[in-house]
Amino acid sequence: MALSDLVRVERNEVGIATVLGILKQRLGERFQTGQAIREQHGHTTTYIPNQPPDGVAFVQTAGEVEDVVRACGEHRVPVIPFGVGTSLEGHVNAPGGGISVDTSQMNRVVAVHADDLDCTVEAGVTREQLNTHLRDTGLFFPIDPGANATLGGMAATRASGTNAVRYGTMRENVLALTAVMADGRSITTARRAKKTSAGYDLTRLLVGSEGTLGVITSVTLKLAGIPQAISGGVCPFPSVESACRAVIETIQMGIPVARIELVNQLQMRAMKTYNKLDYPESPCLFVEFHGSDAGVAEQAEMFGEIAAGQGGGPFLWTTVAEERTKLWKARHEAYWSAQTLRPGARGLSTDVCVPISRLAECIAETEADIARNGLVAPIVGHVGDGNFHVLVLMDVNDPKEIAASEAFVGRLNERAIAMDGTCTGEHGVGQGKIGFIEREHGAGADYMRMIKRALDPLNIMNPGKILPAGQDAGR
Repeated sequence: MALSDLVRVERNEVGIATVLGILKQRLGERFQTGQAIREQHGHTTTYIPNQPPDGVAFVQTAGEVEDVVRACGEHRVPVIPFGVGTSLEGHVNAPGGGISVDTSQMNRVVAVHADDLDCTVEAGVTREQLNTHLRDTGLFFPIDPGANATLGGMAATRASGTNAVRYGTMRENVLALTAVMADGRSITTARRAKKTSAGYDLTRLLVGSEGTLGVITSVTLKLAGIPQAISGGVCPFPSVESACRAVIETIQMGIPVARIELVNQLQMRAMKTYNKLDYPESPCLFVEFHGSDAGVAEQAEMFGEIAAGQGGGPFLWTTVAEERTKLWKARHEAYWSAQTLRPGARGLSTDVCVPISRLAECIAETEADIARNGLVAPIVGHVGDGNFHVLVLMDVNDPKEIAASEAFVGRLNERAIAMDGTCTGEHGVGQGKIGFIEREHGAGADYMRMIKRALDPLNIMNPGKILPAGQDAGR
């Protein structure tokens, strides 16, 4: 079934026209309907076609979000939450039109409780903004997806990133949140206590719900202490398999690695050109350790020994901040460096996650699949937790290339699920992965539909995402 069939949402022209008039009157200049603004709030990050909303509400308070949702609910108009638009699977598209609720102006750090190692921020605060605010406290927020995403958006998509192997994902780091539900009421899902046994876990239900159950307006987050010392470096390997074996041994040895990232040979070629890195053009691990001066040195040495045992090395590591920053800048710019491999092409960015014992096998089969089909598709991965990304570079004006690329992604998803993994480790489902929910969850998808119908009976909350069209609402 084509993606357009899976994400189909009927337009309610009368309702949309009515809501446009209501919100223009209530929000004035903070409600925009210009073509450029609307297209900026549709999907633009990868090749998925842009489906702009009919209007954009720049909200400043939770009360304004409630007003927007109530108006949309009364007239059965879709509500699409928007942070800064860095998602990769079409989460912010509006297949049935509707109103984009832009939370970027809800950007206050509400409270920092340094003794409790937590803070509360509005949904539009970005992770870099929060860490700048925290820099004098000795604390930081460690979840780093690469992009300077909003924390509300990161919670909505259950984001993670390079630090996940040590600090976890948004799932582990959101203590509580507030959200406006489909009936226009705000709820608070939990208190600041580090654990609770009181009732259903509404926090975890909304984290990763991608705006399909409610609009997140604030989040309470765990914080971590800034490490006394950090060491990191790059280690080349003769093959992806040997690199993955080194990862497994490192985890099994209990070495508290903070980041351990794989780049395959093709991606390293791109990084050498784009970022001027002086490393072998071979599969490499980018590794970082956090702790005391003595601890990070010991951990680096232990990892170097493990790498050597797998034929890798030398592991060149440093504690100099400027040198480490250069390395991680290259890793975070992998998307842009990969573009140099095929100038003019657009990227189809996808990710899967498997148990680390199957990681080498999954990547090897994926590289063979890429080669068989003549694709240009470098690989990077958060391999400490079995997650890797593939960027397929294709000519979006060539239907055959699009079909071949989409077929490859389908095989990749099926491969990961067959290895007891998932079709997405951190990008989320959105529109791009919507065809694999049934395959991965089986009967569990039916219970997701029941939850969706119970909490959003009119199907106004980001429709056309996660659950296939025609099955995700009380129609």
